[in-house]
Amino acid sequence: MSRYLVMKTQTVADGERALVWLDGQLVRVLAPGRHSLLDPLRRLTVQVFDVVKAEYPADRYAVLKAARPDLAAELFEAVETGANEIAIVSLDGRPAHLLTPWQTRVYWKVATRVEAERVDITSDVRVSARHLAMIERNRPGIVTEVVVENHEAGLLHVDGKLTERLAPGRHAFWAIGRKVEVKRLDLRPTALEITAQEMLTKDRIALRVTLTAFRRIVDPEAALATTPDVDAWLYRLVQFAIREAVASRTLDEVLAAKASLDAELRDYVRARLDGSGVEVTELGVKDVILPGEIRELVNKVVEAERLAKANLIRRQEETAATRSLLNTAKLMEENPLLLRLKELESLERLVEKVGRIDLHAGEGAGLDALLTRLVRLKAPDAA
Repeated sequence: MSRYLVMKTQTVADGERALVWLDGQLVRVLAPGRHSLLDPLRRLTVQVFDVVKAEYPADRYAVLKAARPDLAAELFEAVETGANEIAIVSLDGRPAHLLTPWQTRVYWKVATRVEAERVDITSDVRVSARHLAMIERNRPGIVTEVVVENHEAGLLHVDGKLTERLAPGRHAFWAIGRKVEVKRLDLRPTALEITAQEMLTKDRIALRVTLTAFRRIVDPEAALATTPDVDAWLYRLVQFAIREAVASRTLDEVLAAKASLDAELRDYVRARLDGSGVEVTELGVKDVILPGEIRELVNKVVEAERLAKANLIRRQEETAATRSLLNTAKLMEENPLLLRLKELESLERLVEKVGRIDLHAGEGAGLDALLTRLVRLKAPDAA
């Protein structure tokens, strides 16, 4: 801007507009180009604004609209939202701004196409996919978004009230003026390890029992209404069940009757889970941990039982072997040919282990005498 005596020169570039004020009142709007203004008393004030996708202060717009409603309507697009509205403002067809309730924003429209889409957030708590894509960059604190997996159940709560069960997929909700919460529950079978505290048996022996339970949620609404933490609740319930079962049994009964103990625990837990929306498919004792001195005594008892069983088996085998020898001796006594064959078999085994054997049958005796007199069961008859 330059001044030559009573004239004021103003240049306005493309994408700009200039507002000319006379003693604080808007008198003219300058389009792009070079302008000469008569200002002998220097009463004119010129303000240049960028008008491409640009905003104008809302408070100054209110003053301008009151004084020159014609110029305000020609130059600006004002977007205002009510108590239960949001507005998505698009500049030249591209979503640019998101207005929350009770907001006012003013945009230059001389070089930009300004469009505003208003959404009533009281009629539907859900955010449509189209709106969600439009407000992607501006949604923190305005939209609550959640993804429900195929194996999950999503329960929607609005202001603390359960409103619906969500199907698997992506969901978004308006969070302005309300509390929106989605609680997700895993519907898959889940293993839960329960480590019991030290407890006493009926015969006053301290032990610890570790159990494994498999649970799954069959009714998400009932499960959520029953307890805020399914695993913690089930953990305590199984602890009470095992304490009651162990306290009514001796140590030998606990160690010996595992199958009946498992069945009793399952019945106890299932009876108390009835109507809770939680199902226990399997529940059983995984390990029984005894104190050191009790474990040593039990090991000694087991070792003694096994040793006695081993001795019994050894005696039974010895008896069977002796009976077999007796039967063989009776057969040989009744059958001389069998005895002879046994003698030759023994001689064969003996010969296999000896490198050389010299046998003498006596003077004038042959090989037959040698074989005949080699082994005798009784002495020859006296002459």
